[in-house]
Amino acid sequence: MYLLTINCGSTSIKFKLYEMPKESVIAEGKIENIGLPSSILTLKSGDYSEKETPYPIPDHRAGLEIVLKKLSSDEVGAIKDKNDIKAVGHRVVNVGDRTNAHSIIDDEMLSIIRQSLELAPLHNPPNLLGIEVCKEIFTEIPHIAIFDNIFHKDLPEYAYLYGLPYDYYEKYRIRKYGFHGIAYSSMMARLAEFIDRKPEELKIVAIMLGGGASISAVRNGKSIDTSMGFTPTEGLIMSTRCGDIDPAIIPFLMKKENMTPGQADDLINKKSGFLGLSRSKYSDFRKLSKGYREKDPDCIRAMNCFVYRIKKYIGMYAAVMNGVDAIIFGGGIGENSPNLRAEILREMDYLGIKIDETKNSSIPGEGLINSDNSKVKVFVARLDEELMIARETYRLMSS
Repeated sequence: MYLLTINCGSTSIKFKLYEMPKESVIAEGKIENIGLPSSILTLKSGDYSEKETPYPIPDHRAGLEIVLKKLSSDEVGAIKDKNDIKAVGHRVVNVGDRTNAHSIIDDEMLSIIRQSLELAPLHNPPNLLGIEVCKEIFTEIPHIAIFDNIFHKDLPEYAYLYGLPYDYYEKYRIRKYGFHGIAYSSMMARLAEFIDRKPEELKIVAIMLGGGASISAVRNGKSIDTSMGFTPTEGLIMSTRCGDIDPAIIPFLMKKENMTPGQADDLINKKSGFLGLSRSKYSDFRKLSKGYREKDPDCIRAMNCFVYRIKKYIGMYAAVMNGVDAIIFGGGIGENSPNLRAEILREMDYLGIKIDETKNSSIPGEGLINSDNSKVKVFVARLDEELMIARETYRLMSS
């Protein structure tokens, strides 16, 4: 049975075609710059591949139709036509606490997603657009919503509430929701392949490091706390997001700089983090790392703040779980930055964390990097969020 996974951005579509339950990838690719003169398609299927090929792609529907035409063409031959695809799994970032499970997208669920646009204004609208376009193209098959925040559905009330008047929680559902849930699910699945204990038996600190970054405390297979909150801005310092700050800074700066609410929002989401701390030099971690190695003081400042915040969260989560059995690194930065991993875990002897420098520096993609006498397993995971979407889609189809 063929399943299609879709992850829509405002000007992009990432897709994978799976044969289930084999979990074989039949085709994968992405469309970028939709609606712009520079729109391009990248596609790989078997021996066929094309990279960043220009196409006129005015909107998401046109993009998906080009993908289907390509997949069913003689040169690719992945499918005969769109009728070979029996379900579509969609990533949806956040619907708050309006549901607590991944779901088939019927009219009621579509309404819930529409009501939740403001909870993730950068992500939910394009996610919804992808669903609506796919439902127009694939009219006779199930569409499944896989929610990024469902991984954190078991957060206890004392962890998800803020110290604000409770009326605002009841009125506006202001609380910690958490994000990166599909990535965390992938981390747990990969860890299980490398250790002789089930993740459901462990106390785990999972660290997702990319342009957006977060960290979660996972005990007995359930997220009990996570750094991102009502929005993805809370928590760790990120590429352009500030992470945790004193909330009184915002009205202070609004008065001093005559900022509008929109400008304040841009400040904390688009002009802060690595970019802000490096005096607007770099938001890209690779360039920041290069500057750090070259002893650029702006890059050193940003890197030191980034590392310190992660170390602090590890300590906090070890405290709330009464220890830690495993630490997982994932995401583009987490997977590919051995020096960063070593620096984060330096001087954590009190937790029994010891890494093997050779394993850490030479790991081929994923695996354990702790030394043999470390009390804590340290694992680098290669994430596959699309596979998690495909698995959940197939599970819901089968049930």
